[in-house]
Amino acid sequence: MRSAVLVSGAGGALGSALVAQLAKSGLVVAAGRGVSQSELDGAHGRGRTVAAPLELGVPAAWRELSERLSREDIVVDGAVLAAGGWRGGATLSDTPDDVWSAMLAGNLETVRVSLQALLPGMVERRRGSVVVIASSAAVRPWESAKAAAYAASKAGALALVQASAAEVLAGGVRLNALLPSVIDTPANRNATPKADFSRWVSPASIAEVAGFMLSDAARDISGAALPVYGRVGV
Repeated sequence: MRSAVLVSGAGGALGSALVAQLAKSGLVVAAGRGVSQSELDGAHGRGRTVAAPLELGVPAAWRELSERLSREDIVVDGAVLAAGGWRGGATLSDTPDDVWSAMLAGNLETVRVSLQALLPGMVERRRGSVVVIASSAAVRPWESAKAAAYAASKAGALALVQASAAEVLAGGVRLNALLPSVIDTPANRNATPKADFSRWVSPASIAEVAGFMLSDAARDISGAALPVYGRVGV
């Protein structure tokens, strides 16, 4: 069996950086919408990645992926769950139902479904590490005025991580969260063109921290909520 690290949200700016970092040291299963094997091979070389296009919030899609990986003798021993998004700009009273639902689905429900798909196998094998990309908004929600749905969804994801970490620790599985501040992506730059981008945290930096948290060097860390704030401050 070949051991692999799975990255969800692999088609996004952060997900792409995670795949690039983790593919340097092992096999990566790149999961999510819009992933292409040919593009992955072109970026990282053949045999370094496995494209896994799927809807991350659909349990049946995860079961199909699990069956496929089993046929290909691949076992997922690590994962970084980076899928998610941001929508805001209105007070809670003026937030449409579809924005609320989208934030819960993209930032919380995908984490729940992913963990339910990944953790049982890891516990059965008594090894595994999962890193969930939450947000500084999970612990500093007052900074997310007019984005309450986003803050609530990320806070829920963090709570889910920490509760689940306690459940699987005795099974040899570690579960941690990273809390980035504003991530330096093209979308965020376009949204706030007058911001000081040098204060933001880069996707590459987050990927390096995630790699450490997956590694044996972090073997005694579980249930953590690690700030990755760049120069935004505390």
